Amino acid sequence: MKNKFSFITANPLLKLISFTLAVALWFFVVSKGRSGIIMDVPLGFKNLPPGLELVETAKTVSLTIEGQERLLKNLKQDNISVAIDLKNAKKGETSFLIAGDDIRLPQSIVVTKISPQKVKLMLEEKLKKSVPVKPVITGLPAEGFAVKKIEVEPKTVEIEGPVNSVTKIYSVRTEPVDISDVTEDFHFTANLNITRKNVRADVSEVKVNIYVRRIR
Repeated sequence: MKNKFSFITANPLLKLISFTLAVALWFFVVSKGRSGIIMDVPLGFKNLPPGLELVETAKTVSLTIEGQERLLKNLKQDNISVAIDLKNAKKGETSFLIAGDDIRLPQSIVVTKISPQKVKLMLEEKLKKSVPVKPVITGLPAEGFAVKKIEVEPKTVEIEGPVNSVTKIYSVRTEPVDISDVTEDFHFTANLNITRKNVRADVSEVKVNIYVRRIR
């Protein structure tokens, strides 16, 4: 028993050096072939509280990631995502720290830097309301014809978005509808032209009916 104990305790400095060399060799083998890249990843969000609308935030975050060169070479942006959990978010301006739990990435790849690590968000109350649709008509019918009536289907649409934006919208216009030189009733499917940021309509297009008549 004494001889066994002596074997363990003999030459402690030599054993320490051997252990250090073994650890260094392990790190060398593991790190061999590793590399790093910087990737801009779209910033996403989840669990937005009902009744709130996200108004302003950064669009992307820059991630410095490290891993085996082979894995990084085949890495696609779809393999990595960043999504901040907003379940505790409140109305107004607030800051969120991007943590490791917010990042989804393949195994054997690690994130060594996030920029920016803290993002500012602006949240507003959400509002819905109905507004009339106004067709935008360009051009004139052919000579000897005039516009008798213009109809839009539907006449109103429901818009939704941040309260500060929606309250300032009283109508929604269509894209321009050109009726140059028409000689008969004209029916056109037109896209809605909503210019205010973060405002959406319950439909993306409407039907514009132009009725013409002969005047001579």
